[in-house]
Amino acid sequence: RAATLLCLSLVVNGCLCSNSPFVPSSLTNRKHTTPTKRRVSNNISANSAAKVSQIIRGGSDQIPEESSAQASVEELTTYQEEEQNFEEAPTQAPVQELPEIVSVPNPAPTIQPVTPEIMSKQSTGLPDSVKLLIGAGGVYAAFLYYGSLQEDVFRYVSEDGNSFKQAWFLQVLEAFANVIIGFIGMSATGATKNIPLTMFGISGASQVSAKACTSLALANGLSFPVATLCKSGKMAPVMAGSLLLGGATYSIREYLQVVAIIGGTAIVSMGKKKGGSQSNSATGVAFIVASLVLDGVTAGFQKRLKAETAKVGVKPKPYDFMFWTNFFMCITATVFALGLGEFTSGFAFCASNPEILSKIVKFSLCSAVGQSFIFYTIANFDPLVLSTVTTTRKIFSVLLSIFTKGHSLSPTGWSGIALACGGIISELQAKASGKKKTHSH
Repeated sequence: RAATLLCLSLVVNGCLCSNSPFVPSSLTNRKHTTPTKRRVSNNISANSAAKVSQIIRGGSDQIPEESSAQASVEELTTYQEEEQNFEEAPTQAPVQELPEIVSVPNPAPTIQPVTPEIMSKQSTGLPDSVKLLIGAGGVYAAFLYYGSLQEDVFRYVSEDGNSFKQAWFLQVLEAFANVIIGFIGMSATGATKNIPLTMFGISGASQVSAKACTSLALANGLSFPVATLCKSGKMAPVMAGSLLLGGATYSIREYLQVVAIIGGTAIVSMGKKKGGSQSNSATGVAFIVASLVLDGVTAGFQKRLKAETAKVGVKPKPYDFMFWTNFFMCITATVFALGLGEFTSGFAFCASNPEILSKIVKFSLCSAVGQSFIFYTIANFDPLVLSTVTTTRKIFSVLLSIFTKGHSLSPTGWSGIALACGGIISELQAKASGKKKTHSH
């Protein structure tokens, strides 16, 4: 019996060996022994040895109780479940906390105001020389032809011996053409709101009155060269008004410039063979003087207009000036033309003389196109450039009229032309010097 028990004990111990066929493969195919495996194996071995020793000591023929065997099986089952859980449990690496990433917002881009200098640097358009050629060329072409057409209109004599004298009717057509071009330009560039229209109305009324007086001077026998040179001396009434009312002071050079222009004009008038009567020439001179006075008044109102626009915080664009000024010029000329009956007589004269009608239409279009080129020059260059262009244009207009319209001048007349042109050029050079001093400061 002892031998039998010993054999049973060996069998039980042998079953726990790794090479035993009675041990499940899940237990034998392990490369490493886990703590749970060692604990269960030791418990089973200890229990078995204790049972055998008890049998040997007590000589009992009892075999291990079912409860004890069941306990061993339960321990083995628990071991298998733990092993299975160990195998199925995913190996988790320790999680390292990443440093918090603080997002730094990008600084807002700095927006620089677009200035004319920046625009000129970034502009890929035409070079300044080409722009100057376009602006100055347009002003010269439009207003040289404009002056020639104006002289043709008032020198025209119909077959029945009548001439065109409807100056206010002519101003209506000219201002209306400028209103159309001004409206197109203002619509394209955007109209300025809250413009003080009262000052535009006053300035427009005085300006069209000055232009009408110039036309009336031509209609009453004053030659175009003399009228143009007189209009170049518009600084004289401005100086007179400033001296009498404003207490302004002027340099000796400025006085000499005005004297040269007015004196040269007078010499040209005396050196030219007059084609009309003395009374017509006197009337023409009176109208040109009135035109100069109205030019001085217009200049004063335009300064007030700039002050009024600055007071309300608006800055009219060039086409705003063109549209609103010519709009009120057109209204003023229409009132005078209706009051003097020039609409009826003017339309009748044009209907009976289609040749002059085409000249009037071209004259009005040249005025509108010429003003557009003036505003183009203003937009791309400083006022000194425009002053140079318009001043030299007057000189060329006088010379063109002399050479193409049959004006005969004596040597005295030519000396007057030289004196007046010298005064004009001196005035232009003084403006250029003042501009340079301003830039140097």
